[in-house]
Order: sequence, then structure tokens, then C-alpha cells
Amino acid sequence: MTPMLDQIWFPISITFRIAAISSCLVLCSGVFLAYIFARHNFRGKELVELLITLPLILPPTVIGYFLVILAGKNGIIGQFIYSITGTGILFTWQAGVIAAYTVSLPLMVRTAQAAIESVDKELEYAAYVLGRSEIETALLITLPLAKRGILAGLVLSFARAVGEFGATLMLAGNIPGKTNTMSISIYSAFQAGNDELANFLVLILTLMSLLSIALTGKIASRGKLNA
Repeated sequence: MTPMLDQIWFPISITFRIAAISSCLVLCSGVFLAYIFARHNFRGKELVELLITLPLILPPTVIGYFLVILAGKNGIIGQFIYSITGTGILFTWQAGVIAAYTVSLPLMVRTAQAAIESVDKELEYAAYVLGRSEIETALLITLPLAKRGILAGLVLSFARAVGEFGATLMLAGNIPGKTNTMSISIYSAFQAGNDELANFLVLILTLMSLLSIALTGKIASRGKLNA
């Protein structure tokens, strides 16, 4: 592989790897949190929702700073990971997954929560009367009826993970051939005056963003037609 192709291929491959793993984690945890928020009330619920939503408001570099504190060897996450693996996680592609997960989770939670709240509770009550447990009802009735909202949240979360820059730069760094995602590579190429590489990667990210917006809109419009 030529140096130019390697400069293009690695950022794309590492970005999609990070975004794919992050999206899987977001799908599982995000839907769970969305269901809890939509169907349960508990003390401190507003505070938890606020903390989950905070990455949408704070600058990515601030989120990255918090993550560096938490994921460092002296941080709660860092100590846990170090005790299991014997090594730190900062400045690795896995740190990029943590950053992408953190900034994209709110999109899944908010979108899925709205979809779950729109499901008719009478259908759930009917399932309870027929002897279904809450878990069975959620898996067989609630989540399938909210699937379009969940899918839209997944698309948005994946797109957000692909385009993440600030938190990833703080947590994973900019190590060529190791942690340089597409967004970080665009920044580096611009700084180095490599317009060809920067333009190519910008084009890819722009097309992906447009595709994500179009796909999300299509999912939403189908949901309205089927409602």
C-alpha cells in the first residue's frame, strides 16, 4: 500500500472500528436507559437524565478532559481497567471508543426515550393482564413498536461517533497509525498543508453526514405513515 493510500485507509478503518463498537455499546445501554427513563420514576431521575444529556451541551474538549481524569491510572475507570489488563487505556484506539460512546450516548437515549414514550401504555397493560412480565412486555411489545425511533437514534449515534474530534483528541491523542481518526487526520493534514488528504476525508465525512440525515428523516417519515 502506498503512503498516500495508507494515509487515507487507516483513518477510515480506525474511525469505522471505533464507531461500530461504540454504536453497539450505545444501542444496548442507551435503549436500557431510555426504557427506564420512559417507564419508571425514581429519586434522582432528573439528575441522571441531566448527566446523560450533558455531553450534548458541553464542548467536546471539556468532555475529553473529564474522561482523561476518569480514565487515567488514578481515575475510577482507569484503575479498574489497569487492575484487569495491567496497562492504561489513554492514547489507545480503545480510548477513542470511550470518547465516541460518551458523546453519542445522549442521542440514542433521547431519541429512543421519545419513541418508547409514544407507545400506547394500554398495550403494555393488556400484556400484564395476560401474565407477561415487564421484561417480556418490553422485549415483545414496547421495543418492537419503538423500533423506528431506536433505529433513528442508532444512525445518529453512529454518525456522531464517526465525526467525533475533541474528546477523542484529548483521550486517545493523535498518534499516526494508531489513533488518528478521520476528524483528527483532517486537522493534521490541514496543519501540514496536505490539502489533498484533507479534502478527500472532508468529502467522505460530509457525504456520510448527509446520508445519515437522509436516512434518519426517511425512518421518521415511515414511522409517521405507519402510525
